[in-house]
Amino acid sequence: MSRRDRAQKTRAATQSYETDNILTLVPTLPKIYPFKYLNAPQEQYGNAIKTFPLVFGLGPAGTGKTYVCGALAAEALREKRIDKIIITRPAVEAGESLGFLPGDKEEKYEPWLQPFRDVLHERLGKGAVDYHINHGKIEGAPLAYMRGRTFKNAFVIMDEAQNATPAQMQMFLTRIGENCTVIVNGDLNQTDLLGISGLAEALRILSFIPSVKVFTFKATDSVRSGLCREICEAYEQDGAMGTVIRN
Repeated sequence: MSRRDRAQKTRAATQSYETDNILTLVPTLPKIYPFKYLNAPQEQYGNAIKTFPLVFGLGPAGTGKTYVCGALAAEALREKRIDKIIITRPAVEAGESLGFLPGDKEEKYEPWLQPFRDVLHERLGKGAVDYHINHGKIEGAPLAYMRGRTFKNAFVIMDEAQNATPAQMQMFLTRIGENCTVIVNGDLNQTDLLGISGLAEALRILSFIPSVKVFTFKATDSVRSGLCREICEAYEQDGAMGTVIRN
């Protein structure tokens, strides 16, 4: 074997070793099983999300609003149909700013992402969720942080929307850009606001628009537990399901 042949063989072996030993920076996605709805209303809600760019999901605790939209958001990100997931909700308590919260992005976003963590981990894997958070592909922030932004190529979820003021709701909805799915989840019986809920006003103004879908769950659609369903039904019948139950 000539010196040139030996050199070429050495280079080829080196390149093969380097290729085989490259560290994968993006976590390997776990085997994900097809998403299964737990009842017909959840499937109808999911179909609405897949069909309309703006969906209002209304209903009491335990009906699966968070779970279904979180699963579909994860699916869209996994299949690269969107660039990022944005999760927000109004903060009716003091201290909306993330700047004063200690820690990295994952820790700062935790209060807003927490209700969705289980379903995101289930549909993407914990390693992938942590990676996407640190690379800006999954973001959680107070509603106030949405001002001045434009949502595009994104799956955007507003949770606890009954606590948004009319001005906040208008600000949020006018952020919608191209290739964007926006979900607004809430329960008008749980508002913490003293004045008019921005969710109620948005429903009054926007429900006739062809691109907008309003889907309403009933208390009997709860999948959390039999007791939870009975509690939701009792409060729904009483008309006072206001301040004690949280999704």
